Amino acid sequence: MKTAEILILGAGYGGIMTTLHLQKLLSIQEGRITLVNKHRYHYQTTLLHENAAGTAHQDNNRVNIDEVIDTKRVNFVQDEVCEIQTAEKRVLLKSGKTLLYDYLVVALGFEPATFGIPGLKEHSFSIRSINEARKIREHIQCTFARYHHEKRDEMLALVVGGAGFTGIEFVGELVERVPVLCKEYDIDPSKVRIINIEAGQTILPGFAPELVNYAYNYLKNRGVEFYLGRMIKTCTPDGVIIAQGDDEEEIKADTVVWTGGVQGNSLVGQCGFPTARGRVEVRKDLRAPHDDHIFVIGDCAVLYDEQTGRPYPPSAQITIQQAEGCAENIKALLKGQPLKEIKPEFKGTVASLGSEEAIGIVFGKIIVGTKAVIMKKIIDNRYLYMLGGFNLLLKKGKFKLF
Repeated sequence: MKTAEILILGAGYGGIMTTLHLQKLLSIQEGRITLVNKHRYHYQTTLLHENAAGTAHQDNNRVNIDEVIDTKRVNFVQDEVCEIQTAEKRVLLKSGKTLLYDYLVVALGFEPATFGIPGLKEHSFSIRSINEARKIREHIQCTFARYHHEKRDEMLALVVGGAGFTGIEFVGELVERVPVLCKEYDIDPSKVRIINIEAGQTILPGFAPELVNYAYNYLKNRGVEFYLGRMIKTCTPDGVIIAQGDDEEEIKADTVVWTGGVQGNSLVGQCGFPTARGRVEVRKDLRAPHDDHIFVIGDCAVLYDEQTGRPYPPSAQITIQQAEGCAENIKALLKGQPLKEIKPEFKGTVASLGSEEAIGIVFGKIIVGTKAVIMKKIIDNRYLYMLGGFNLLLKKGKFKLF
């Protein structure tokens, strides 16, 4: 039997977990596994808001890939994907290398969706990677440090565009971080503005109304200014111009962070599959349309829930379940067995509002406050255990409650 070449693009939740499952499921004779990633490390995107605010250092969110994979079973290639040529079954890398495959797993993650808003790409930050999170943290700290020399009010204005999951979690971290920065740089906290702008009429769309109200009131009482029902019309070097109907308002700010939307990696469009916002609608077994040798998972994939008729959210828990199903289906293909339909189970979600507050719904039960904080840490620690066992959990886990 020919040994299959299995190529996995991206070491986010989907790519790294597919790799870990495959190295357990397949023998060396059945498949050679190659994992390609831009960096030598994996990180949890669900923790980037902490790194961006500066409430947790980015090094604690980095896990070296060669520490969690079996390097005798997996060939790790640190490189950047430039082109996917499906007809030739090959992938071109930035270094000039070409990788051939029998089976391809596309798990390249997300890109910020700017919706064509002028100036947003040029003048705002996005929470998309370890490096971007570090830029945000360093920018905010540097701006506070310079305040006494320049004395411009807009230096202390922090604008967050979007009130979805990431935006609200980031705002919650800023609420904790700002007093620390003010004390360090001798700044009156009342001079600092944390401004959240959302085109919709509510924060955290999709959450239960009681959880939305809990989060809104908590953050507002901590000084957050909400501009709901207002769109960012333009982003400039001086801040943003927001609009509500025909009314426009300029908010001057040296810091603008955009969390208002994501899309799948633009490389997916090169594969020739129909895409919407960089995402391809996959078959029930996670294979791409009209190509039995390509699996697409995570932020690059759209998989519909038959019961609701809506696509599953591209969240970490759904992606991790897709990764397991993807690995099992690749093994089934190699053995000539039927593939199974992937039906992820949504177990709930928890959103942090800083280190001391959180909201969530887990197995249908609403939780807030201390219970939600503990549950969030359990979720984060469980993933570390899945990724690298007890050693990684002890090294990177969250055990301190308050």
